[in-house]
Amino acid sequence: MSKKFFKLFLTAALLLALLGSVAAGASGTNNGGALPCLSGYSNVSRASALQIVSVSRQNNVDLSGLTLYVGGVPFGVKFMTEGVIVTGMTDVTSKGVRSCPASDAGLRVNDVITEINGEPLLDAQSLSDLAENSGGRSMSVTYSRNGEKKSTSITPKYCDSEKKYKTGLYVRDSGAGIGTVTYIMPDTLSFGGLGHGICDAGTGRLLPMQRGSVVGVTINGVVKGVSGTPGEVKGYFSSGKTGTLLENTTNGVFGVFASLPEGLPSEPIPVGGRNEIKAGKAYIYCTLDGTTPERYEIQISEIRRDSMSNKCFNVKVTDKSLIEKSGGIVQGMSGSPIIQNGKLVGAVTHVLVNDPTAGYGIFIENMLNTARMPMQKAA
Repeated sequence: MSKKFFKLFLTAALLLALLGSVAAGASGTNNGGALPCLSGYSNVSRASALQIVSVSRQNNVDLSGLTLYVGGVPFGVKFMTEGVIVTGMTDVTSKGVRSCPASDAGLRVNDVITEINGEPLLDAQSLSDLAENSGGRSMSVTYSRNGEKKSTSITPKYCDSEKKYKTGLYVRDSGAGIGTVTYIMPDTLSFGGLGHGICDAGTGRLLPMQRGSVVGVTINGVVKGVSGTPGEVKGYFSSGKTGTLLENTTNGVFGVFASLPEGLPSEPIPVGGRNEIKAGKAYIYCTLDGTTPERYEIQISEIRRDSMSNKCFNVKVTDKSLIEKSGGIVQGMSGSPIIQNGKLVGAVTHVLVNDPTAGYGIFIENMLNTARMPMQKAA
């Protein structure tokens, strides 16, 4: 990890839990506020659970004869976004007059700024530097809003109190969190996890990921879920890079491991398609302590066989030991593989806020159809 990336990442980790946010840097750079469920550090303390969203492209993977390693192990994610995401704005007082250059330029919260003066914008610090060195000259801005490319110009104002040129923007360029691996392909070591995407907690939209690293995680605590308040698993990043995150989609995150993770619950098992799932008893694998997954009993009901989303059937936790440990389904368990009749059929994706023992699952078929699976093992 470069010093620059580490500095940005650590700043993000320290600020992500803040709801108000404090400006840092000449552009009002801020990595906090919009990702309260995506915090964590690589070197100390805690990482919290990855947030949930909800459908994406669909291919047609041949499930016949396909066998996969069952996951259930936790994994950590560190990622940089494509460009910077606008999380807020503030006025700049210049010569006693308050105004917001970003707002005057027509920018809005959740816009993604990708270029400044025709050059790619790599991170939040670069935006601060460009504003500080602008001398008050207008900067051309290329950004996307709801997937549509747009352009504008922004003129930084000299801040009386900070003696710097500022845009009035609060932005974010990185994040981190933990989740659960659903499956691993034996030949390529490509994997899928979460069963949903990493999203902006404020908007529910997928975060535009530029690149991501997968790291080891050790679980060291569980906040039990209660009616009205989802629980979460807690842990810390316990090792260096173990793989690469390639895609962030509404049906899961996908990447490649450098080597097969330890502690997997079984050898590869067959995959069950949507038409093979039945209402009734099934099992999930998840990790609530350390790095080793355990098996817990659930009930499947209300199967929506035509669903292409990440809410394909209902899940009810019936295992007393799981309810005792976590209250049911908690954040961080997303991606926990579901096994029925000896086949991998899906993954846990959501919990019902008013009933932590109940939630939703995604067909494993939907995850596999969404992933672009590497055909060769990662070097």
